Amino acid sequence: MVICIVGPTGVGKTKLSVELAKIFNGEIINADSTQVYKELDIATAKVTEEEKEGIPHHLFDIKNIDEDYTVYDYQHDARAKIDEILKKGKMPILVGGTGLYIKACLYDYKFEEESKKRDYKNYSDEELYKLLLTVDKDTTIHKNNRKRVERALDYYYENNEPISKKEKTDKLLYDTIFIGLTTDRENLYDRINKRVDIMVKDGMLEEAKKIYESNIRSKAVLTPIGYKELFPYFEGKEDLDSCLDLIKQNSRRYAKRQYTWNNHQIPVTWFNTNYDDFNKTVNEVKEYIEGVIK
Repeated sequence: MVICIVGPTGVGKTKLSVELAKIFNGEIINADSTQVYKELDIATAKVTEEEKEGIPHHLFDIKNIDEDYTVYDYQHDARAKIDEILKKGKMPILVGGTGLYIKACLYDYKFEEESKKRDYKNYSDEELYKLLLTVDKDTTIHKNNRKRVERALDYYYENNEPISKKEKTDKLLYDTIFIGLTTDRENLYDRINKRVDIMVKDGMLEEAKKIYESNIRSKAVLTPIGYKELFPYFEGKEDLDSCLDLIKQNSRRYAKRQYTWNNHQIPVTWFNTNYDDFNKTVNEVKEYIEGVIK
């Protein structure tokens, strides 16, 4: 049995995963494409050593920011970790916000190893999306999801066919319980806004400045929300408040896309996060999982 925890950014997935790992003798596997990278800590809301509470965590900090790490790589690594954890008689708990990682890991998706990566840094999001439409008019990828747009273009140039024509399947490879955490839209957006302010206090500007000064502009650097938005501030082109407002706006939009994906792609059971008494949320989820297992 595998537990998979999904939900929008900032809703409490990390805390729930640790609590469930303690209850069900589990180990946690990262399913966030930005948290596989070293140095990307504060802006990606990566779990801290203190938050882990001694629970084993896998596929965090496994790549440098100048290295490529594809969904093909993740599929291989995550399935290996699931098998390793199951052999120990423990519960794999997949947690994160990257939907394609979750699908690639848990479903019978076929991915070919990506041998060529193209450079799209000179394209705006709008220009890149228009380019995708010229080769795949049936695409369902959102124009603001730059990472998936780039991946779809790479797939087309590699295989000479649109990724929308690629065979997909809803066959699960593991018995999986999909848990989703949610809250009302107004509360979520308020929490996202406040979380950005907390990140600033925790050192996000310093973290982003270090990455900016490295002159590394890889996909690992340009994909997460919270780094590239600050580059104009470091260059003296924008004031700090404008850049932080853009981070908040992009984070809210990302949360909306996560909801849409989860509701259409996986059979998720949703639970409202009780921020006043998180233990109530944990107990609700615990009772649900125990009922499914029985």
